[in-house]
Amino acid sequence: MTETLFKKIIDRKIPADIVYEDDDCLAFRDIHPQAPVHILVVPKKPLPKLVDATDADSTLLGHLLLVAGNIARQEGHEDAFRLVINNGADAGQSVFHLHCHILAGRPFGWPPG
Repeated sequence: MTETLFKKIIDRKIPADIVYEDDDCLAFRDIHPQAPVHILVVPKKPLPKLVDATDADSTLLGHLLLVAGNIARQEGHEDAFRLVINNGADAGQSVFHLHCHILAGRPFGWPPG
């Protein structure tokens, strides 16, 4: 996998407004927010897309969801937030390093897209 923008952020080669970090993931504010709260949760393990994950990644994937919920709670939006994972260019993925978008602070419609 080539070095992505997110890998550069993880390695501190590019600055970011980091809100959370542990051994497995990093979370930072999106530089082009689509909601008042727009935070990305990125695994440190380089996985280009969700479909590239295997059974061996199940603990990591669960961890990303738990971290996202904790961050939403810390941001004051535990009762109303959206969690988005885009898989592939046609789904809106622009950085090919798996990531979860936490979106909150405004109403969201359905269907999304």
